[in-house]
Amino acid sequence: MNPLLDDAALPRFDAIRPEHVTPALDTLLADAEAALTAAGGAQVPADADALARVLDVPVERLGRAWSHVVHLQAVVDTPPLRAAYTDNLPRITDFMTRLSSDTGLYAKTQAIAAGPGFAELPAVRRKAVTDALRDFELGGAALQGAERARHAEIQARTAELSQQFGENVLDATDAWSMDVPESRLAGVPADVLQAAREAARDTGVEGCRLTLHAPCRYPVLATAEDRALREAIFSAQARLASELGPKERDNSPLMQELVALREEEAGLLKRANYAELSLAAKMAESPDQVLTFLRDLAQRARPFAERELSALREHASAHCGIADMQPWDRAFVAEKLKHARHGIDNETLRPWFTLPRVLSGLLELIERLFDLRIVRADAPVWHADVQHYRIERDGEAIGALYLDLHARAGKQSGAWMDEARARWRRPDGTLQLPLAHLVCNFAPPVGGRPALLSHDDVLTLFHEFGHGLHHLLTAVEELSLSGISGVEWDAVELPSQFMENFAWEWEVLQGLTAHVDTGEPLPRELYDRMIGARHFGSGLAMLRGVEYAVYDMRVHVERDAAQRLAEIALEAEREISLFERPPFDRWPNSLLHIFDGGYAAGLYGYQWAEVLSADAYSAFEESGVFDPKTGARWRQAVLETGGSRAALESFVAFRGREPRLDALLRHQGLA
Repeated sequence: MNPLLDDAALPRFDAIRPEHVTPALDTLLADAEAALTAAGGAQVPADADALARVLDVPVERLGRAWSHVVHLQAVVDTPPLRAAYTDNLPRITDFMTRLSSDTGLYAKTQAIAAGPGFAELPAVRRKAVTDALRDFELGGAALQGAERARHAEIQARTAELSQQFGENVLDATDAWSMDVPESRLAGVPADVLQAAREAARDTGVEGCRLTLHAPCRYPVLATAEDRALREAIFSAQARLASELGPKERDNSPLMQELVALREEEAGLLKRANYAELSLAAKMAESPDQVLTFLRDLAQRARPFAERELSALREHASAHCGIADMQPWDRAFVAEKLKHARHGIDNETLRPWFTLPRVLSGLLELIERLFDLRIVRADAPVWHADVQHYRIERDGEAIGALYLDLHARAGKQSGAWMDEARARWRRPDGTLQLPLAHLVCNFAPPVGGRPALLSHDDVLTLFHEFGHGLHHLLTAVEELSLSGISGVEWDAVELPSQFMENFAWEWEVLQGLTAHVDTGEPLPRELYDRMIGARHFGSGLAMLRGVEYAVYDMRVHVERDAAQRLAEIALEAEREISLFERPPFDRWPNSLLHIFDGGYAAGLYGYQWAEVLSADAYSAFEESGVFDPKTGARWRQAVLETGGSRAALESFVAFRGREPRLDALLRHQGLA
C-alpha cells in the first residue's frame, strides 16, 4: 500500500518515497473534490455535523498526507522529493483556495450562524462557526468574477514563491563551505573543532571544513580568535540568497513579487493593506497599535542598549585589540566581555549541558508540572537521529511526538514545532490523538561523546516543547480549534516563551545538567554567575527583535513597499538599531519567518506574546516553580483550551487579570 494512504496509528515515515506522492494525492484530491461538491449541494443541509460528516474526513486526510510531504521536504530534502513537492504544490494550493472560498459552504455557514439553534450550540462549536465565517471572508468567498479568479491566481503564485524562497535559503546554506587549517581555529570549542575535522575528512579535504549551519556558524563567530575568519563567515551569511551570490538563488525578485501580491490581495478583500488583512485573525487591533507597541518597547530598551554598546566598544578597544568594532566582532567581543564581568560565557556552560541529560531533565519537569508520563517508543522515522515519545496521563495515551534535534545537510535551518495530526472527535465518534514534530538544529555528537548544548540551545528546546505541549495537551475535540489551531497568531508564542523561563531556575537546572566528563550537576557558584549574566545584552537583543518586527509591519503596511524593500530595511535600522549594517548585508533575503513561514505582518508576535508569557510565569515565581496547583491551572486555562476561546480570555482565566508590561521589562532586565 502507498504509505501516504495508510491510516495506521503512526505515519510510515520510513517508507514514504518521492514516487508515492503524486499517486497518493491523485486519490486524496479526487476524494476531497467529490466531498466538496457534495457538501455544497442541496442534499447536505446547513448543519455543522452534516457538513463535517461529508467534508471533514476526506479533507483532513488530504491535509494530513500533504503535511507529511511538507515535513519531509523540510528535514530530508532530496532532488526527487523536492520535485514531487513542487509538482503537487499547485494542485494542493488550488484545492485549498477553492475550499476556503466556496460560495455554497459559505452560504451554509452563514445559515448556521443565523439559524434559530445557533445560540444553543456548545460554545466551542459556535466559535468554530464564527471563525469559519471570518476565514471564508478572508479566503475570498465573497468575491465574484474576475476578482475571484485573480484571488485564486494570487494564492497559487504566493505558494510557489514562498516555496522557492525557502529552497533558495536552504540551497545557499548547504552550498557554502570554507576549508581552513586547524591553526586558524584558535579559541573554537573542542566539539565544534572536532565536527569541522570530521566534515573535512568526510569530503576528502585537508584541515577543517566550516559551514553556515548554525552549530558551526554561531560558535565560530563567538569564539574564533582569527578576525578574518569571523569576517568571512559573517559576510557569507549576510549575502545569503541575494544578488551578491548565484543568480539562481537570489531571493530579491521573489520578495518583491510576494509583497506586491500581498498588497494586491488586501485590495481585493477591501483592506487598506496586507497588515490589516493579517491582523483580522490576531489579538492586535490595527497596524498602528502594533507599531506603537513596538516603538514603545524600543524606547524603553534604548538606554540599556546604549550602555551595552558603549561597554562593548570599550572592551573591544581595551582588551581585544579592536579599535573599530565591526559586525563580525560583536559576538566575539560580547563573549569576552561577559566572561570578564561574570566569569562565564556560552562555552563555560556547554560541558554541563549534554543533550541526553537536558532532554531527560526537561521530560521529568514536564511530567511533574502537568501530571504526565512521557515514554520513549518505537515508530517509523525519517532519519536515524529521530526519537519518538508517547504522552500518557492516568495510564492512557493522549498524544505523541517526534524529536529531530540535529543539524544536517538537506534540513532547513532554525527550530520549529509542527503538527503531524490534530486531536479530533471524528464524525464516527472515535477520538483521534494529536501527533507533533519538534525540530531543532543542534550540533550532532562527535568523537563518541554526547552532543553539547549552549544555554541558548537549551532555551530553544524548552521553547519548542512549549509549542508541542500546546498542541499535544489540548482537550478540544473540534478540529479547527484543537491545539494551536484557531489560536491568534500573535498569541501562539505564549506557551513556548513561557516554557523558556524554567530553564533559568536552580531547581530545574539541577535536573538538567551533568558534566560531560564527571557527571556532576551544575555547581551553585557557576549558576550564580549564569544568573548574573542573564540580562547581558538584553537591551540590544530587544532592539534587534523590534527592528525586524518594524520592518515586517512596514513592508506590509506601506503602499508600493515591494519597490522599497531595501530602503525600508535601512530606515528600520536607522530608527531602531544602534548599529550600522555593512552595505552588503542582505538579512531580509533569508528571513524565512515572513517570506516562507506564516509570520507575514506577524513577526511582532514574539514581543507581543512575550508580555503575556513573562506575566504568566510570574504566577510560578509567586507560588513556586513546581507548584502542582499552578501547573494544573496553566494546563487547564491555556494549554487545554487551544483556540476554543480568545487568547486573552485564557490568559485572564489563568492570571485573574489582564497582562501587564512590567513583568516583561523585569524579566528582560529593562525595568
